[in-house]
Amino acid sequence: MDPVTRARLGKVNVSTLTNCLLRRGLRNQFLHGVAPVTPGLPNMVGPAFTLRFIPSREDLDTMANYQLETHVQRRAMEECPEGFVLVVDSHGDARAASAGDLLIGRLKARGCAGIVTDGGYRDLPGIVRTGLPAYQRQTASPATPITLHPADLNLPIGCAGVAVYPGDIVVGDTEGVVVIPAHLVDEIAIEALSTVEYEEFAEEKIAEGRSIYGIFPATDESRAEYELWKKNRN
Repeated sequence: MDPVTRARLGKVNVSTLTNCLLRRGLRNQFLHGVAPVTPGLPNMVGPAFTLRFIPSREDLDTMANYQLETHVQRRAMEECPEGFVLVVDSHGDARAASAGDLLIGRLKARGCAGIVTDGGYRDLPGIVRTGLPAYQRQTASPATPITLHPADLNLPIGCAGVAVYPGDIVVGDTEGVVVIPAHLVDEIAIEALSTVEYEEFAEEKIAEGRSIYGIFPATDESRAEYELWKKNRN
């Protein structure tokens, strides 16, 4: 991922990114119902590496099989590349954990950028201690094999109703998570950062008593005023 694009995305919010995507006709890129495990964790930016669960089956999902090095969930923690976000398709099932603190701690130690699931995690205090950005639908204490079978890695998945392709760019903040198609990310990062800077100007003027008419959404006149405001501030 271009480090300049990554830095730009780190300065913008998810709500602005959803607007940028909407202008391009993309209406379903926000993961509804998925939120950070706790306030105060860093924002998250990185390409997607995917893990897909299917419903478990008693003859396959045993603790003995879980210990194998070929176990797909455990492989995900060792194979998700540095700087990537592990996105987990748990088919919305939070009756058992998509991961716990030790697995997520391994992602942190390997330099991964975060983890997202439309299910839930166990060992929440330990996850918070890792400091890794982690997003879930709700906490799920029971062990993974009770309801989830890890099926495959780094293939297209659905997470919280959103299509996620390996290499898509995943951005998370306090409001949630958005997925940006990889081929659009550079232009969207530029547009989003420009939008955030304009909104600082608009927020200041509205606080001074200006009407939203003629300033939000931006007009040619307000853009010209913004450019002067930016020049004077700099």
